Amino acid sequence: MASNWTADSWRGFEARHLPTYPSAEKLADVERTLTRFPPLVFAGEARALKADLANAAAGNAFLLQGGDCAESFAEFHPNNIRDTFRVLLQMAVVLTFASKQPVVKVGRMAGQFAKPRSSPVEVQNGVELPSYLGDNINGMEFTPESRIPDPDRLLKAFSQSASTLNLLRAFATGGYANLRQVHQWTLDFMGRSPWADKFGEMADKIGEALDFMAACGIDPQTQPQLQGTSFYTSHEALLLNYEQAMTRQDSLTGGWYDTSAHMLWIGDRTRFAGSAHVEFLRGVGNPIGMKCGPSLTPDALLDLLDTLNPAREPGRMTLISRFGDDKVEAGLAPLVRAVKREGHPVLWSCDPMHGNVIKANSGYKTRPFDRILNEVRGFFAVHRAEGTHAGGIHIEMTGQDVTECVGGAVAITSEALADRYHTHCDPRLNAAQSLELAFLLAEMLNLERADRKAEAA
Repeated sequence: MASNWTADSWRGFEARHLPTYPSAEKLADVERTLTRFPPLVFAGEARALKADLANAAAGNAFLLQGGDCAESFAEFHPNNIRDTFRVLLQMAVVLTFASKQPVVKVGRMAGQFAKPRSSPVEVQNGVELPSYLGDNINGMEFTPESRIPDPDRLLKAFSQSASTLNLLRAFATGGYANLRQVHQWTLDFMGRSPWADKFGEMADKIGEALDFMAACGIDPQTQPQLQGTSFYTSHEALLLNYEQAMTRQDSLTGGWYDTSAHMLWIGDRTRFAGSAHVEFLRGVGNPIGMKCGPSLTPDALLDLLDTLNPAREPGRMTLISRFGDDKVEAGLAPLVRAVKREGHPVLWSCDPMHGNVIKANSGYKTRPFDRILNEVRGFFAVHRAEGTHAGGIHIEMTGQDVTECVGGAVAITSEALADRYHTHCDPRLNAAQSLELAFLLAEMLNLERADRKAEAA
Protein backbone atom coordinates (compact mmCIF):
# COMPACT_ATOMS: atom_id res chain seq x y z
CA MET A 1 0.00 0.00 0.00
CA ALA A 2 1.44 3.38 -1.02
CA SER A 3 1.94 5.77 1.88
CA ASN A 4 -0.51 8.66 2.37
CA TRP A 5 -2.62 7.41 -0.53
CA THR A 6 -6.35 6.96 -0.89
CA ALA A 7 -8.42 6.27 -3.98
CA ASP A 8 -9.46 9.95 -4.04
CA SER A 9 -6.18 11.59 -3.00
CA TRP A 10 -5.60 12.54 -6.67
CA ARG A 11 -8.27 15.23 -6.24
CA GLY A 12 -5.76 17.35 -4.33
CA PHE A 13 -3.34 17.41 -7.29
CA GLU A 14 -3.33 19.10 -10.69
CA ALA A 15 -5.56 17.18 -13.08
CA ARG A 16 -5.16 18.05 -16.75
CA HIS A 17 -7.31 16.89 -19.67
CA LEU A 18 -10.35 16.15 -17.52
CA PRO A 19 -13.74 17.37 -18.77
CA THR A 20 -15.85 19.93 -16.95
CA TYR A 21 -19.32 18.48 -16.41
CA PRO A 22 -22.29 20.85 -16.26
CA SER A 23 -23.68 19.09 -13.17
CA ALA A 24 -21.33 17.99 -10.39
CA GLU A 25 -24.29 16.35 -8.64
CA LYS A 26 -25.11 14.18 -11.65
CA LEU A 27 -21.46 13.17 -12.02
CA ALA A 28 -21.27 12.21 -8.32
CA ASP A 29 -24.45 10.14 -8.68
CA VAL A 30 -22.97 8.21 -11.63
CA GLU A 31 -19.72 7.68 -9.73
CA ARG A 32 -21.68 6.19 -6.80
CA THR A 33 -23.50 3.89 -9.21
CA LEU A 34 -20.21 2.68 -10.70
CA THR A 35 -18.79 1.87 -7.26
CA ARG A 36 -21.63 -0.67 -6.86
CA PHE A 37 -20.91 -2.37 -10.19
CA PRO A 38 -18.87 -5.58 -10.23
CA PRO A 39 -15.20 -5.39 -11.22
CA LEU A 40 -14.31 -5.88 -14.87
CA VAL A 41 -11.02 -7.64 -14.03
CA PHE A 42 -9.64 -9.23 -10.89
CA ALA A 43 -6.57 -8.48 -8.82
CA GLY A 44 -5.15 -11.96 -9.40
CA GLU A 45 -5.29 -11.39 -13.16
CA ALA A 46 -3.42 -8.10 -12.80
CA ARG A 47 -0.76 -9.87 -10.74
CA ALA A 48 -0.46 -12.58 -13.42
CA LEU A 49 0.14 -9.90 -16.05
CA LYS A 50 2.73 -8.26 -13.80
CA ALA A 51 4.61 -11.58 -13.62
CA ASP A 52 4.46 -11.92 -17.41
CA LEU A 53 5.77 -8.38 -17.87
CA ALA A 54 8.59 -9.03 -15.39
CA ASN A 55 9.59 -11.99 -17.58
CA ALA A 56 9.58 -9.70 -20.62
CA ALA A 57 11.63 -7.05 -18.80
CA ALA A 58 14.23 -9.73 -18.06
CA GLY A 59 14.56 -10.41 -21.80
CA ASN A 60 12.64 -13.68 -21.82
CA ALA A 61 9.42 -12.55 -23.53
CA PHE A 62 8.00 -9.78 -25.71
CA LEU A 63 5.01 -7.48 -25.08
CA LEU A 64 2.50 -7.05 -27.89
CA GLN A 65 0.06 -4.24 -27.00
CA GLY A 66 -2.39 -3.06 -29.62
CA GLY A 67 -5.92 -2.05 -30.48
CA ASP A 68 -8.07 0.92 -31.33
CA CYS A 69 -6.97 4.51 -31.01
CA ALA A 70 -10.31 5.17 -29.32
CA GLU A 71 -13.18 2.72 -29.00
CA SER A 72 -16.56 4.03 -30.06
CA PHE A 73 -20.18 3.28 -29.32
CA ALA A 74 -21.15 3.38 -33.02
CA GLU A 75 -18.60 0.75 -34.13
CA PHE A 76 -19.26 -1.60 -31.21
CA HIS A 77 -19.83 -4.97 -32.86
CA PRO A 78 -18.67 -8.52 -32.08
CA ASN A 79 -17.15 -8.88 -35.55
CA ASN A 80 -14.93 -5.83 -35.00
CA ILE A 81 -13.75 -7.20 -31.64
CA ARG A 82 -13.13 -10.63 -33.17
CA ASP A 83 -11.17 -9.27 -36.13
CA THR A 84 -8.86 -7.11 -34.02
CA PHE A 85 -8.29 -10.05 -31.68
CA ARG A 86 -7.58 -12.24 -34.71
CA VAL A 87 -4.89 -9.90 -36.04
CA LEU A 88 -3.25 -9.72 -32.61
CA LEU A 89 -3.19 -13.53 -32.55
CA GLN A 90 -1.54 -13.56 -35.98
CA MET A 91 1.08 -11.07 -34.87
CA ALA A 92 1.75 -13.06 -31.70
CA VAL A 93 2.20 -16.30 -33.64
CA VAL A 94 4.68 -14.63 -36.00
CA LEU A 95 6.66 -13.22 -33.10
CA THR A 96 6.62 -16.45 -31.08
CA PHE A 97 7.48 -18.74 -34.00
CA ALA A 98 10.29 -16.57 -35.37
CA SER A 99 11.86 -15.38 -32.10
CA LYS A 100 11.26 -18.52 -29.98
CA GLN A 101 10.00 -16.25 -27.19
CA PRO A 102 6.61 -16.14 -25.46
CA VAL A 103 4.49 -13.10 -26.33
CA VAL A 104 2.46 -11.23 -23.73
CA LYS A 105 -0.76 -10.13 -25.44
CA VAL A 106 -2.43 -6.93 -24.18
CA GLY A 107 -5.29 -5.23 -26.02
CA ARG A 108 -6.08 -1.54 -26.14
CA MET A 109 -9.63 -2.74 -25.70
CA ALA A 110 -12.57 -2.88 -23.27
CA GLY A 111 -12.04 0.65 -21.93
CA GLN A 112 -9.94 2.75 -24.34
CA PHE A 113 -12.46 5.56 -24.84
CA ALA A 114 -11.13 8.88 -23.51
CA LYS A 115 -8.48 10.81 -25.47
CA PRO A 116 -6.46 13.88 -24.49
CA ARG A 117 -6.61 16.53 -27.19
CA SER A 118 -4.09 19.17 -28.16
CA SER A 119 -6.79 21.86 -28.06
CA PRO A 120 -9.86 22.14 -25.81
CA VAL A 121 -11.87 23.54 -28.73
CA GLU A 122 -12.51 22.63 -32.36
CA VAL A 123 -13.37 25.11 -35.11
CA GLN A 124 -15.33 24.23 -38.25
CA ASN A 125 -16.48 26.85 -40.76
CA GLY A 126 -15.96 29.59 -38.21
CA VAL A 127 -17.96 27.77 -35.49
CA GLU A 128 -16.12 26.95 -32.26
CA LEU A 129 -17.20 24.06 -30.02
CA PRO A 130 -15.56 21.98 -27.29
CA SER A 131 -13.33 19.23 -28.67
CA TYR A 132 -14.48 15.63 -28.91
CA LEU A 133 -12.85 13.84 -25.95
CA GLY A 134 -14.01 10.27 -26.51
CA ASP A 135 -17.35 8.49 -26.47
CA ASN A 136 -17.34 8.05 -22.69
CA ILE A 137 -17.33 11.86 -22.32
CA ASN A 138 -19.11 13.52 -25.27
CA GLY A 139 -20.20 12.91 -28.85
CA MET A 140 -18.26 13.16 -32.09
CA GLU A 141 -21.05 15.01 -33.91
CA PHE A 142 -20.20 18.69 -34.34
CA THR A 143 -23.21 20.13 -32.51
CA PRO A 144 -23.40 22.09 -29.24
CA GLU A 145 -25.59 19.40 -27.67
CA SER A 146 -23.31 16.52 -28.63
CA ARG A 147 -20.16 18.17 -27.28
CA ILE A 148 -21.55 18.65 -23.74
CA PRO A 149 -19.87 16.13 -21.36
CA ASP A 150 -22.50 13.65 -20.17
CA PRO A 151 -21.87 11.45 -17.08
CA ASP A 152 -24.34 8.82 -18.31
CA ARG A 153 -21.83 7.98 -21.02
CA LEU A 154 -19.65 6.43 -18.29
CA LEU A 155 -22.35 3.85 -17.63
CA LYS A 156 -22.58 3.00 -21.33
CA ALA A 157 -18.79 2.73 -21.52
CA PHE A 158 -18.80 0.30 -18.58
CA SER A 159 -21.46 -1.82 -20.27
CA GLN A 160 -19.56 -1.92 -23.57
CA SER A 161 -16.29 -2.72 -21.78
CA ALA A 162 -17.94 -5.60 -19.89
CA SER A 163 -19.38 -7.05 -23.11
CA THR A 164 -16.07 -6.66 -24.95
CA LEU A 165 -14.13 -8.31 -22.15
CA ASN A 166 -16.62 -11.17 -21.97
CA LEU A 167 -16.19 -11.87 -25.69
CA LEU A 168 -12.39 -11.59 -25.52
CA ARG A 169 -12.29 -14.13 -22.69
CA ALA A 170 -14.48 -16.48 -24.73
CA PHE A 171 -12.21 -16.14 -27.78
CA ALA A 172 -9.03 -16.60 -25.71
CA THR A 173 -10.14 -19.71 -23.81
CA GLY A 174 -13.08 -21.18 -25.74
CA GLY A 175 -11.20 -22.75 -28.64
CA TYR A 176 -10.88 -19.86 -31.07
CA ALA A 177 -7.23 -19.31 -30.08
CA ASN A 178 -6.39 -23.02 -30.50
CA LEU A 179 -3.24 -23.31 -32.62
CA ARG A 180 -5.07 -25.84 -34.81
CA GLN A 181 -7.11 -22.84 -35.99
CA VAL A 182 -4.06 -20.81 -37.05
CA HIS A 183 -4.99 -20.93 -40.75
CA GLN A 184 -8.46 -19.58 -39.93
CA TRP A 185 -7.12 -16.35 -38.43
CA THR A 186 -6.25 -14.79 -41.79
CA LEU A 187 -8.89 -12.22 -42.73
CA ASP A 188 -10.50 -12.62 -46.16
CA PHE A 189 -9.47 -9.20 -47.47
CA MET A 190 -5.79 -9.89 -46.72
CA GLY A 191 -5.49 -12.25 -49.68
CA ARG A 192 -3.78 -9.56 -51.76
CA SER A 193 -1.01 -9.06 -49.18
CA PRO A 194 2.31 -10.91 -49.66
CA TRP A 195 2.56 -11.12 -45.89
CA ALA A 196 -0.61 -13.20 -45.79
CA ASP A 197 1.18 -15.77 -47.99
CA LYS A 198 4.18 -15.73 -45.68
CA PHE A 199 1.87 -16.23 -42.70
CA GLY A 200 0.25 -19.17 -44.51
CA GLU A 201 3.66 -20.81 -44.93
CA MET A 202 4.33 -20.34 -41.21
CA ALA A 203 0.91 -21.77 -40.36
CA ASP A 204 1.75 -24.86 -42.44
CA LYS A 205 4.93 -25.38 -40.41
CA ILE A 206 3.00 -25.00 -37.15
CA GLY A 207 0.49 -27.59 -38.36
CA GLU A 208 3.31 -29.99 -39.21
CA ALA A 209 4.81 -29.47 -35.74
CA LEU A 210 1.46 -30.24 -34.10
CA ASP A 211 1.11 -33.38 -36.24
CA PHE A 212 4.59 -34.47 -35.16
CA MET A 213 3.70 -33.92 -31.49
CA ALA A 214 0.53 -35.97 -31.92
CA ALA A 215 2.51 -38.79 -33.55
CA CYS A 216 4.83 -38.79 -30.54
CA GLY A 217 1.84 -39.27 -28.23
CA ILE A 218 1.41 -35.63 -27.15
CA ASP A 219 -2.18 -34.72 -27.97
CA PRO A 220 -2.36 -30.95 -28.68
CA GLN A 221 -6.05 -31.04 -27.75
CA THR A 222 -5.17 -31.81 -24.13
CA GLN A 223 -2.48 -29.15 -23.76
CA PRO A 224 -3.96 -25.90 -22.38
CA GLN A 225 -1.05 -23.85 -23.76
CA LEU A 226 -2.04 -24.91 -27.30
CA GLN A 227 -5.81 -24.74 -26.86
CA GLY A 228 -6.05 -21.16 -25.63
CA THR A 229 -4.06 -18.11 -24.62
CA SER A 230 -3.82 -15.44 -21.94
CA PHE A 231 -5.14 -12.09 -23.13
CA TYR A 232 -5.16 -8.92 -21.06
CA THR A 233 -6.77 -5.49 -21.46
CA SER A 234 -5.41 -1.98 -21.02
CA HIS A 235 -6.27 1.67 -21.54
CA GLU A 236 -5.02 5.11 -20.68
CA ALA A 237 -6.14 6.01 -17.16
CA LEU A 238 -7.23 9.47 -18.26
CA LEU A 239 -10.72 9.93 -16.81
CA LEU A 240 -9.89 9.68 -13.12
CA ASN A 241 -13.50 9.94 -11.92
CA TYR A 242 -14.21 6.63 -13.67
CA GLU A 243 -10.93 5.00 -12.58
CA GLN A 244 -11.53 5.88 -8.93
CA ALA A 245 -15.07 4.50 -9.07
CA MET A 246 -13.70 1.20 -10.45
CA THR A 247 -10.99 0.86 -7.77
CA ARG A 248 -11.50 -1.94 -5.26
CA GLN A 249 -9.57 -3.37 -2.30
CA ASP A 250 -8.35 -6.92 -2.92
CA SER A 251 -9.73 -9.31 -0.29
CA LEU A 252 -6.64 -11.54 -0.46
CA THR A 253 -3.82 -9.01 -0.15
CA GLY A 254 -5.51 -5.84 1.12
CA GLY A 255 -3.99 -3.91 -1.80
CA TRP A 256 -5.98 -1.59 -4.05
CA TYR A 257 -6.53 -2.38 -7.73
CA ASP A 258 -8.14 -0.45 -10.55
CA THR A 259 -10.52 -3.12 -11.83
CA SER A 260 -11.36 -1.31 -15.08
CA ALA A 261 -8.40 -3.03 -16.84
CA HIS A 262 -5.44 -5.27 -16.14
CA MET A 263 -2.95 -2.56 -17.12
CA LEU A 264 -3.28 1.23 -17.09
CA TRP A 265 -0.96 3.79 -18.58
CA ILE A 266 -0.15 7.48 -18.10
CA GLY A 267 0.00 9.58 -21.25
CA ASP A 268 2.74 11.95 -22.37
CA ARG A 269 0.54 14.93 -21.44
CA THR A 270 -0.30 13.81 -17.88
CA ARG A 271 3.00 12.48 -16.46
CA PHE A 272 4.32 15.81 -15.14
CA ALA A 273 5.48 16.46 -11.56
CA GLY A 274 2.48 17.00 -9.28
CA SER A 275 0.12 15.22 -11.69
CA ALA A 276 -3.18 13.87 -10.36
CA HIS A 277 -2.80 10.93 -12.75
CA VAL A 278 0.57 9.99 -11.26
CA GLU A 279 -0.84 10.36 -7.76
CA PHE A 280 -3.76 8.03 -8.53
CA LEU A 281 -1.73 5.32 -10.23
CA ARG A 282 1.04 5.22 -7.64
CA GLY A 283 -1.43 3.64 -5.22
CA VAL A 284 -2.98 0.86 -7.31
CA GLY A 285 -1.37 -2.55 -7.67
CA ASN A 286 -1.88 -2.94 -11.42
CA PRO A 287 1.01 -2.96 -13.87
CA ILE A 288 1.53 0.62 -15.04
CA GLY A 289 2.67 1.97 -18.38
CA MET A 290 4.06 5.44 -18.97
CA LYS A 291 4.56 7.22 -22.28
CA CYS A 292 8.03 8.72 -22.71
CA GLY A 293 8.43 11.44 -25.35
CA PRO A 294 10.89 14.17 -26.34
CA SER A 295 9.91 16.46 -23.45
CA LEU A 296 10.91 13.91 -20.78
CA THR A 297 14.33 14.40 -19.19
CA PRO A 298 16.31 11.55 -17.57
CA ASP A 299 16.05 13.15 -14.12
CA ALA A 300 12.29 13.61 -14.43
CA LEU A 301 11.91 10.00 -15.54
CA LEU A 302 13.87 8.73 -12.56
CA ASP A 303 11.76 10.85 -10.18
CA LEU A 304 8.58 9.40 -11.70
CA LEU A 305 9.91 5.85 -11.37
CA ASP A 306 10.75 6.48 -7.71
CA THR A 307 7.19 7.73 -7.18
CA LEU A 308 5.37 5.01 -9.13
CA ASN A 309 7.58 2.07 -8.19
CA PRO A 310 9.54 2.89 -5.02
CA ALA A 311 9.90 -0.83 -4.18
CA ARG A 312 11.37 -1.46 -7.64
CA GLU A 313 8.98 -4.33 -8.23
CA PRO A 314 9.71 -6.21 -11.48
CA GLY A 315 6.81 -6.07 -13.94
CA ARG A 316 5.31 -2.98 -12.36
CA MET A 317 6.58 -0.41 -14.88
CA THR A 318 6.47 -0.45 -18.67
CA LEU A 319 8.07 2.57 -20.32
CA ILE A 320 6.55 3.28 -23.75
CA SER A 321 8.80 5.43 -25.90
CA ARG A 322 7.14 7.71 -28.49
CA PHE A 323 9.57 10.06 -30.22
CA GLY A 324 9.12 10.03 -34.00
CA ASP A 325 11.40 8.23 -36.40
CA ASP A 326 13.83 11.16 -36.69
CA LYS A 327 14.18 11.67 -32.92
CA VAL A 328 14.08 8.20 -31.40
CA GLU A 329 17.78 7.36 -31.31
CA ALA A 330 18.93 10.71 -29.91
CA GLY A 331 16.00 11.04 -27.50
CA LEU A 332 15.68 7.49 -26.20
CA ALA A 333 19.34 6.68 -25.49
CA PRO A 334 19.78 9.09 -22.52
CA LEU A 335 16.61 7.73 -20.87
CA VAL A 336 17.68 4.11 -21.31
CA ARG A 337 21.13 4.91 -19.94
CA ALA A 338 19.74 6.67 -16.86
CA VAL A 339 17.30 3.88 -16.02
CA LYS A 340 19.97 1.22 -16.49
CA ARG A 341 22.42 3.16 -14.31
CA GLU A 342 19.91 3.46 -11.47
CA GLY A 343 18.88 -0.20 -11.71
CA HIS A 344 15.14 0.30 -12.15
CA PRO A 345 13.56 -2.95 -13.43
CA VAL A 346 11.50 -1.63 -16.34
CA LEU A 347 10.15 -3.08 -19.56
CA TRP A 348 10.91 -0.90 -22.58
CA SER A 349 8.23 -0.80 -25.27
CA CYS A 350 8.04 1.18 -28.52
CA ASP A 351 5.05 3.27 -29.60
CA PRO A 352 5.96 4.12 -33.21
CA MET A 353 2.58 5.71 -33.93
CA HIS A 354 2.20 8.96 -32.00
CA GLY A 355 5.39 10.68 -33.08
CA ASN A 356 4.80 10.09 -36.79
CA VAL A 357 1.54 11.88 -37.56
CA ILE A 358 1.46 14.07 -40.68
CA LYS A 359 -1.22 15.73 -42.77
CA ALA A 360 -1.44 14.19 -46.25
CA ASN A 361 -1.95 16.21 -49.42
CA SER A 362 -5.52 14.93 -49.46
CA GLY A 363 -6.11 16.72 -46.14
CA TYR A 364 -6.38 13.58 -44.01
CA LYS A 365 -4.28 13.03 -40.91
CA THR A 366 -2.13 9.94 -41.50
CA ARG A 367 0.96 8.04 -40.36
CA PRO A 368 3.43 6.93 -43.06
CA PHE A 369 4.18 3.23 -42.63
CA ASP A 370 7.86 3.68 -43.51
CA ARG A 371 8.26 6.16 -40.63
CA ILE A 372 6.61 3.67 -38.26
CA LEU A 373 9.07 0.98 -39.33
CA ASN A 374 12.00 3.39 -39.03
CA GLU A 375 11.08 4.25 -35.45
CA VAL A 376 10.93 0.54 -34.59
CA ARG A 377 14.37 0.03 -36.13
CA GLY A 378 15.72 3.02 -34.18
CA PHE A 379 14.22 1.67 -30.95
CA PHE A 380 15.97 -1.67 -31.41
CA ALA A 381 19.21 0.04 -32.41
CA VAL A 382 19.29 2.03 -29.15
CA HIS A 383 18.74 -1.04 -27.01
CA ARG A 384 21.31 -3.02 -28.97
CA ALA A 385 23.85 -0.23 -28.40
CA GLU A 386 23.04 0.13 -24.69
CA GLY A 387 22.94 -3.60 -23.94
CA THR A 388 19.30 -3.51 -22.86
CA HIS A 389 16.22 -5.44 -24.01
CA ALA A 390 13.83 -4.03 -26.61
CA GLY A 391 10.88 -5.62 -24.88
CA GLY A 392 7.63 -4.59 -26.55
CA ILE A 393 5.53 -2.79 -29.14
CA HIS A 394 2.52 -0.52 -28.55
CA ILE A 395 0.43 0.18 -31.66
CA GLU A 396 -2.90 1.59 -32.72
CA MET A 397 -4.38 -0.95 -35.13
CA THR A 398 -7.61 -2.59 -36.19
CA GLY A 399 -8.79 -5.77 -37.84
CA GLN A 400 -10.93 -3.72 -40.22
CA ASP A 401 -9.84 -3.14 -43.83
CA VAL A 402 -9.23 0.57 -43.33
CA THR A 403 -7.11 3.01 -45.32
CA GLU A 404 -5.70 5.37 -42.68
CA CYS A 405 -1.90 4.91 -42.69
CA VAL A 406 -0.15 5.38 -46.04
CA GLY A 407 2.33 2.84 -47.38
CA GLY A 408 3.07 -0.77 -46.59
CA ALA A 409 3.06 -3.74 -48.95
CA VAL A 410 -0.57 -2.97 -49.83
CA ALA A 411 0.69 0.49 -50.90
CA ILE A 412 -2.05 2.78 -49.56
CA THR A 413 -1.61 6.18 -51.21
CA SER A 414 -2.53 9.63 -49.99
CA GLU A 415 -5.36 9.72 -52.53
CA ALA A 416 -6.71 6.37 -51.29
CA LEU A 417 -7.07 7.51 -47.67
CA ALA A 418 -10.65 8.61 -48.29
CA ASP A 419 -11.70 5.12 -49.39
CA ARG A 420 -12.08 3.65 -45.90
CA TYR A 421 -11.00 6.28 -43.38
CA HIS A 422 -13.14 5.27 -40.38
CA THR A 423 -11.17 6.24 -37.28
CA HIS A 424 -12.85 8.37 -34.60
CA CYS A 425 -9.52 9.90 -33.66
CA ASP A 426 -6.07 8.97 -34.97
CA PRO A 427 -5.12 6.81 -38.01
CA ARG A 428 -4.62 3.08 -37.34
CA LEU A 429 -2.68 0.31 -39.02
CA ASN A 430 -4.91 -2.13 -40.88
CA ALA A 431 -4.56 -5.92 -40.65
CA ALA A 432 -2.08 -6.26 -43.53
CA GLN A 433 0.17 -3.48 -42.21
CA SER A 434 0.04 -4.95 -38.68
CA LEU A 435 1.15 -8.35 -39.97
CA GLU A 436 3.93 -6.75 -42.00
CA LEU A 437 5.12 -4.98 -38.85
CA ALA A 438 5.10 -8.30 -36.95
CA PHE A 439 7.49 -9.87 -39.46
CA LEU A 440 9.85 -6.89 -39.13
CA LEU A 441 9.71 -7.20 -35.33
CA ALA A 442 10.50 -10.91 -35.57
CA GLU A 443 13.56 -10.07 -37.66
CA MET A 444 14.71 -7.50 -35.09
CA LEU A 445 14.17 -9.95 -32.20
CA ASN A 446 16.20 -12.59 -34.00
CA LEU A 447 19.08 -10.14 -34.37
CA GLU A 448 18.87 -9.34 -30.67
CA ARG A 449 18.82 -13.05 -29.82
CA ALA A 450 21.87 -13.66 -32.00
CA ASP A 451 23.73 -10.84 -30.23
CA ARG A 452 22.93 -12.31 -26.82
CA LYS A 453 24.12 -15.75 -27.91
CA ALA A 454 27.35 -14.28 -29.23
CA GLU A 455 27.94 -12.45 -25.93
CA ALA A 456 27.26 -15.63 -23.96
CA ALA A 457 29.72 -17.58 -26.08
